[in-house]
Amino acid sequence: MSLDMKIKKNLGGFQLNVELHAGNETLALLGASGCGKSMTLRCIAGIETPDEGYIRVDGETLFDSEEKIDVPVQKRHVGLLFQNYALFPNMNVEQNIMLGMKSLPMPKDQKTAECRRVIEKFYLGGLEKHSVRQLSGGQQQRVALARIMVSKPRILMLDEPFSALDSFLRWELEQELMKVLGEFEGTSLLVSHNRDEVYRISDHISVMADGHVDCFDEKKRIFEDPYTYQSALLTGCKNFSRAEYIDESHVLASDWNSALRVTRPVSGGVKYIGLRTHYMHPSMGQRENVIACDVLQAIEDLHEMILLLQCGDSDSSYSELHITMAKDEWNALEDKDKVSIYLEPDTILVMDR
Repeated sequence: MSLDMKIKKNLGGFQLNVELHAGNETLALLGASGCGKSMTLRCIAGIETPDEGYIRVDGETLFDSEEKIDVPVQKRHVGLLFQNYALFPNMNVEQNIMLGMKSLPMPKDQKTAECRRVIEKFYLGGLEKHSVRQLSGGQQQRVALARIMVSKPRILMLDEPFSALDSFLRWELEQELMKVLGEFEGTSLLVSHNRDEVYRISDHISVMADGHVDCFDEKKRIFEDPYTYQSALLTGCKNFSRAEYIDESHVLASDWNSALRVTRPVSGGVKYIGLRTHYMHPSMGQRENVIACDVLQAIEDLHEMILLLQCGDSDSSYSELHITMAKDEWNALEDKDKVSIYLEPDTILVMDR
C-alpha cells in the first residue's frame, strides 16, 4: 500500500504546495491551524480538487491534472474521519455503519454479517438501534471509524480525531485507535497540531507551514534534532535566537549576546539556535555557554518552577527565555532576581532555516 502525491491549489491567502510519499505506515501531518493539513486530506478524498499535480494510491491515479483524471469521491476507496464525525443524525448506529458498504459489490447478508462484526470489534454491541444523537462523543467516533473500516479503504485519514474530546476520553480512544492502525494494512494519515499525540501514534512526520511541507523525517529525528525553525517550534521548543556562524562548533546567539559552543555541526548557512525549557540549569561555575539573565517572573507549578527570564537585547522578540527548574535548584539560589544559566552544548539545536 502506498500514497504518492504532488499537488498545488490556490487558496486565496496562500498556495497549497504539497508533496507526500508514504507506504504501509502512519504518516502525521503536524502543523498549526490553517496551514493546509485538512485541505490536503480533502484533496486526497476528492472533496476538493487541486489546480495541478497528481495523486496516486497503490499505483492507481486518482487525480492527474495533465491527464485530465479526477476519480469521483465514491470510487476512490479512501476513508476520511472528519473532526465532527459526519454521522447521519436521523439514522441509528447500524444504519450509519451499513452506509459505508453501500457501493461495495457484496450480497446483503454478507454486508449484515460484516456490520455485526465491526459493531462487536468497536464495542458498540447493544447500541445498534440507538440514534447517534443518544451516543457520547467517544461512541460517535467509534461508529464513524466502524463505518470507514467496513468500506475497505486503501487509505485511512484522520482529521484531528481527538479535538472535541476531554482528556480522559481522548487517552482512552487514542489507545483504541492505535489498535485499529496497527491492524490496518495500508497507509494512514493523521492530521494534528498536538505534538504528543503525533509522537505516540505516527511513524513519520511531515511538518507543514503556510501550505507546504517544511520538513519530513522519522518522528524521533524530528523531535530529537529538528533542523528547521518550524519543526523545532511545533515540537515544543520555546527558546530561539538568531544565529551567526563562527566556526563548525561555535555560533553567535545574536539575540542573547553570547558566543556558544555546540556539538551539532554548524554550517555557514545557520539561521537559528533553539533550546528546550528543561535543558537549562543554573551555572555551577562553568566558564563557557553561560548567559546572565534577569528574572522577570517565577511561577510555582506542581512539581517544578517555571521561569521567564530576560537576556540580551530587551527590544528583541527572542530575548526572553522560558525555562523549567527543579524546586530545590530554585530554592538554593541566593539571588532570585538575577540568575546565570548554563547551556549544555549537546542540547542546543542548530537550524539552517
